[in-house]
Amino acid sequence: MAKDVFSKLDLNLLKTFIVLSQECNMRKASERLFVSQPAISKSLQRLRYVFEDELFVKTYHGLKATELAKELAQNIEPLMNELTNAVNYTGGFNPSEINSALKIAISPFLLTGIAQRLFTQIRNEAPHAEVQFLHWNKSTVQDIVDGKIHLGLNYNLDNIPKELLNQTVATENFKAYVRHNHPYDKELVEIQEGTQFEFATLMAADWNYNHSIAEKLLKSYGLDIRMGFRSELPSAVIEVVKSSDMIFLSSKYLDLASDTSLKPLDISFGKIPFNTDINLYYHNKDRQSHTNLWLRKKVANALAV
Repeated sequence: MAKDVFSKLDLNLLKTFIVLSQECNMRKASERLFVSQPAISKSLQRLRYVFEDELFVKTYHGLKATELAKELAQNIEPLMNELTNAVNYTGGFNPSEINSALKIAISPFLLTGIAQRLFTQIRNEAPHAEVQFLHWNKSTVQDIVDGKIHLGLNYNLDNIPKELLNQTVATENFKAYVRHNHPYDKELVEIQEGTQFEFATLMAADWNYNHSIAEKLLKSYGLDIRMGFRSELPSAVIEVVKSSDMIFLSSKYLDLASDTSLKPLDISFGKIPFNTDINLYYHNKDRQSHTNLWLRKKVANALAV
């Protein structure tokens, strides 16, 4: 017969365990739980007694979870999250009651174009929330895993952690842009013609930071590319394109069509398949979270242009 470990626990101990597994740091765990470090240490001692395992061992950088702790966290965290939702939203979810920060990490290709719409939609229903739109960076995936960011919005990413789920909410329609009086006088550019141009590109972590869209596509045809400018800032890329003969493959959400100093070019990508899905990324534990479900709907609406 299995030991009845659960009867020896209270929910506060399990909550402490989950936060410790996420932070692997006593000080950070105490700050999140608004208790002292000695209180965290005492709770950890009780957890070790109950589970008959060290659970977390000290390292130079903080704490390291044992194999049992990793297994427990993976199994317990989704259940604790569902329990939290069941208790908090017994009377129904009301976004107007949210008075905390809502953090969404967004690709720089998309952020500028949807920020105003998305902010307005969120604040119309959650007027007391602090809305934070963050640039997707190299730590974003881990921040979502660690529960520091509610939601991420980016293109199709390879090798995402098993803790994350993704949901396609829109498809992209890339266009090429050159300056108004650019010597290229056609309205359509074949991807194989890319060798005629020098490229400027917007850098997006986890997606095209090291190799731009144009580089990937031309490489698939066995062609070389001339890369002239890279930046993490859309404004910097646009200004360089306006003052040079470079070409820029832009998201439709940057809304450059209204800029009369730029000329749009349709792109023919040829027979090479090119994934243009725009995806939401969120932790598996948040799949049924009322707040997360609501945020996902707001993002999808903001992209529906």
